[in-house]
Order: sequence, then C-alpha cells, then structure tokens
Amino acid sequence: MGIKALLVLSDGMVFEGLGFGAEGETIGEVVFNTSMTGYQEILTDASYKGQIVTMTCTQIGNYGINEEDLESAGGIKAEGFIVKEACDFPSNWRSCSSLTEYMKKYNIVGIQGLDTRALTKHLRNHGAQAGIISTIDADPSSLLKKVRAHPGISSFDLVKEVTTDKVYTWDEGCWKLQCKGIGTNPKSPKPNPYHVVVYDFGVKFNILRNLVDAGFHVTVVPARTPAEAVLEMGPDGILLSNGPGDPETVTYAIENTKKLFGRRPIFGICLGHQILGLALGGKTYKLKFGHHGGNHPVKDLLTGKVEITSQNHNYCVDIKSLHGKVRLTHTNLYDGTEEGMQHVDLPVFSVQHHPEAGPGPNDSTHIFSRFRKLIQNGTF
Repeated sequence: MGIKALLVLSDGMVFEGLGFGAEGETIGEVVFNTSMTGYQEILTDASYKGQIVTMTCTQIGNYGINEEDLESAGGIKAEGFIVKEACDFPSNWRSCSSLTEYMKKYNIVGIQGLDTRALTKHLRNHGAQAGIISTIDADPSSLLKKVRAHPGISSFDLVKEVTTDKVYTWDEGCWKLQCKGIGTNPKSPKPNPYHVVVYDFGVKFNILRNLVDAGFHVTVVPARTPAEAVLEMGPDGILLSNGPGDPETVTYAIENTKKLFGRRPIFGICLGHQILGLALGGKTYKLKFGHHGGNHPVKDLLTGKVEITSQNHNYCVDIKSLHGKVRLTHTNLYDGTEEGMQHVDLPVFSVQHHPEAGPGPNDSTHIFSRFRKLIQNGTF
C-alpha cells in the first residue's frame, strides 16, 4: 500500500496520502496538468524543472514506461509527482517498467491517494505555489517551515540545469504509424536543404523531430552559446526552444537574441517566445496558476481557425508592452491571454503554446512549415 506521505503547500494547506516512487522529500512549485495521457512525456519535459506536477486524470501509469517516449535525455526533470492512483500493473506491449519503478530509478518522490480534485480547485483559487512532498517527515508544521524557507523557482536560472553541454545534430523525424500498429521514427535519408540552429533552453525532442519533418537539418547548441558562434555555423534560421522557470533569469539568452535580430529568421516556442519578448524590450508577467495540459483552445488570428493545443507555461508576454513592434497572432480562448506574436518588420515570430505536442493534439504542427516558408520567402 505504500508508506504515509504528506503534501504541504506554502499557504498551509495539508494533504495526506501514500508515497510512491522514491522515498524522501522534495520541494517545488505545485502545478496541475489536465492531460489524460502522456505522463512519461510530461515527466521528462525539461520545462517542468523546479515544479511538482499534479495530474487531474484519476489513474496514471496504466501503460507503463518505454524507451521511445522520452522528451529529454537523462530521465525525469519534474521535481515530484502527484496522482490520485498510480497503476503498478501496466498493460502495454511497449512497456519496459512501471511508473513507480521509473520514478525510483531517478529518485523522484511522489504521492498518491489524495483528493487531486480538491488540490486542483485549491490551486485554481489560490494560485500555483511552492509545496513539499515528504515520506520521512510526518510533522506538517515542520514541513511548512521548510517550504516557506524555499526561495521559489523565480530565484533560480533553471535553464543552466537542463541545457545540453555540447553541440549535437539531430536527424530523426516524428513517429510514423506503420502496419499492425507498429511505429517508427525514421531518420532523414539525406541532409535536409535548410539548416536551423536550436538554442537548447530545455528543448523537447518532439520539437527537433518536427523540424526534421518540416525540412530542416538541425544543430542543437547550449543555452549560453554566443550569438557570434551561432552565426558562424551558417544557419538559415534560428529556433529558441522551450524551457523552465522565469524568463527574466536567463539574461544571457536575452542578450544573445538581441544580437541575432535582423541577421537570421527567428522562431520562438514557449520560453523562447518569452525571451524574444524581453529581447525586443517588452515585459512578461506570471499567470495565477499557469497553463498545463493538452486541451487548450487557441485562435490563430492569421487564419481565423481554432486549434486545440498542448501547453506548459507559467509566464506570458505582455503584448501591450511591445506596441508598434509586434502584432498579436494567437489568443488563448480560455482566458484571453497572449499565445503568439509576429514582428512588424523583421522575420521573427513566436508562439506560447507547444506546436510539437508530445503529448497532446497535433493541430498546430503546421507552424513548423510556416517557419520553413518564412526562410524560403524571406517574409511572412
């Protein structure tokens, strides 16, 4: 059944449950994710560094863990995991371990058996906040002191903890469903005609796969790579990737981006979108409880179409702070927040949501082709 575990939020709310995964203690910003599947991709998404993820779907782990659905190297990036029920008897032909075993492997502490509906409603009403999960300290007052002593994820540059430490190339495309339900993710048979350099702020593998499918030869570089070194690689375009934390802490990325304006077409995704906004002289702001999940409707103002999108962010760009420099291209239909922008003069655009999905719907994958067309034509 597991051992007793406690979740204590910084506002004093206490939830009791059972520990699963590794034993111990972990602190992070507690957020909720509304996806029904894709827990492996969520746990390995580097954008969740510094956060404890709550799944709103009641049973998690049903189909186990496999070696193909990772979104980053090096295992789990989230600080902890909260579920209603963790399934320890997965059933799937691709599964090579259970969720609990996988969490133990990477020393990730989880809690199950609590009321995740009540927790989600509390976060919606009071906002995302720091929390602590412990299987070794059963004193709520002690845990509350620990979590309130934590400085919060906005105090850290989390990008430096998840970025690659060396330059590498990527040539695998997206998974293709073959006969009898077996899938493959084929490598590009020959170098694609256009070269894109990806700044790795915590890049998801599915972004790289979609770039290959869109016709790009992909080079990935560490987050601190100087703009001059990137330009020496002779790219046709530059992508600023997703990543964790407060964009204002990634000052080196903001400065490098400023040097790239007008030199090459630039495409930003999620944290990359926020970094673009700051580099252009704009401001960002923090959402009350963020957007995390695979069912967020976004309207593309360029086409008038509504797309269901995958999202994972706590910060947004204040488009009003960039008045006259950019035009709004996408809007979130849940709360009206900004989801995309396009520079009025330069070949620069970005989206806040995740067009690569992984997990989530594929409605927005065409945006990668939009990037290629921008490079081909030189204009939008």
